Amino acid sequence: MDQTFYKTRLRTKGQVTVPQEIRNVLGASEGDDLVFYVDDRGQVIIARAKIIPPDQAWFWSERWQRMEREAQADLEQGRVVEYPNVQDAIAALDQIQGDEDAQD
Repeated sequence: MDQTFYKTRLRTKGQVTVPQEIRNVLGASEGDDLVFYVDDRGQVIIARAKIIPPDQAWFWSERWQRMEREAQADLEQGRVVEYPNVQDAIAALDQIQGDEDAQD
């Protein structure tokens, strides 16, 4: 596999120009934030920062993502119940809650 290298020069204050080809790969444009990190092999990795709006941060919490994975697994395994309308679904949930309360 041929590898292409892109050269840039370190400027004053540690500034570099990211080559256009690399910006294209990153999908980055002027004003975007980039992040740098060192992987376990000692290589420096550059990536486009994905900023999460504060009002959506809950979705990216580990707890929520775990619940998303569990729900997806339930769907894939057919562990779902369909109801003809929302009233029937709520009634079924109320029944489950009543059964759990009776066990306590």
